[in-house]
Amino acid sequence: MKGLSGAKLLVVHPSSNKSPGGAGSPGAVLGARRRVCAAVFLACFACVSLATTLLSAARDPGAAGASGGAAAAFAVPARGGGAAAAGTGEGLPGYVFDALVQYSSAGGNSTASMPGADVRAIAAVLKRRAPCNLLVFGLGGETPLWRALNHGGRTVFLDENQYYVSHLEGRHPGLEAYDVAYTTTVREFPVLLDATRAARAAECRPVQNLLFSDCRLAINDLPNQLYDVSWDVILVDGPRGYTASSPGRMSAIFTAGVLARTRAGEGATTDVLVHDYEREVERACSREFLCEENRVAETSTRSLAHFVVRGGSAVRRDSFCSGAGAGVAAAH
Repeated sequence: MKGLSGAKLLVVHPSSNKSPGGAGSPGAVLGARRRVCAAVFLACFACVSLATTLLSAARDPGAAGASGGAAAAFAVPARGGGAAAAGTGEGLPGYVFDALVQYSSAGGNSTASMPGADVRAIAAVLKRRAPCNLLVFGLGGETPLWRALNHGGRTVFLDENQYYVSHLEGRHPGLEAYDVAYTTTVREFPVLLDATRAARAAECRPVQNLLFSDCRLAINDLPNQLYDVSWDVILVDGPRGYTASSPGRMSAIFTAGVLARTRAGEGATTDVLVHDYEREVERACSREFLCEENRVAETSTRSLAHFVVRGGSAVRRDSFCSGAGAGVAAAH
């Protein structure tokens, strides 16, 4: 047992079991502080990187669009950002145009409110002029068709019913339509026509700025910028005119005639189409303000009249029609 006499026994009490590098030591505290500083640095670096990316995207939209890949190809342009606003002026391919007309003029189309022959006659004019500036009096079953056939141009609709205007604007995003407050009725037609004839050289003259017109048949409350547009085609298919208390189309036809004649540019012409031409008001006002001498028989039907009205400086400013044309209008 002599070998054990030199051994020493070390006894450690549990309460004093603390390593030199424990949690309470200065080294442990320093390590914790370093970890916190590292986390704060990484968070700041991430924020700076994100801010730099967003700023670069805002300065260079093209780069952001390129990173969008295929999704960017399906982006829907905002209102006014189409071909007309961009100035591309690209119309529909011929076969697409013809297919739309064929479907819309077919007898089985339940949404149509116009005879197929009239739809085809109007489409023939649009095919020749589109893409163009098209002004349409009246909203109806053919509204989407006229807008589609004039793809790449500007199509504006005017209607008497502001609620119907809002309804169609909701159903057809991008539709440009305005409501018009008509102050006439069909029963006033004879008196209004006589008064307009009497003021042909004054407030109801053929060439004038309608925005400041005092003529009873002039529509002078449209958005100002519409009076500055050179309209290539004007279609009169409204307002209502089938009862004595309806507004009638006297104002629409008169306004169409003035807009066409006031158009600037030597040799400029406007195609004016009047639907429901078989009715007395439409027929008499068309002959009075658009003139029989301007009617194109080849693209007219029993219920649709097509007129080609010239504008420019050579237009007569004292009467709408020549002597013979005025006589025909007066006789009716």
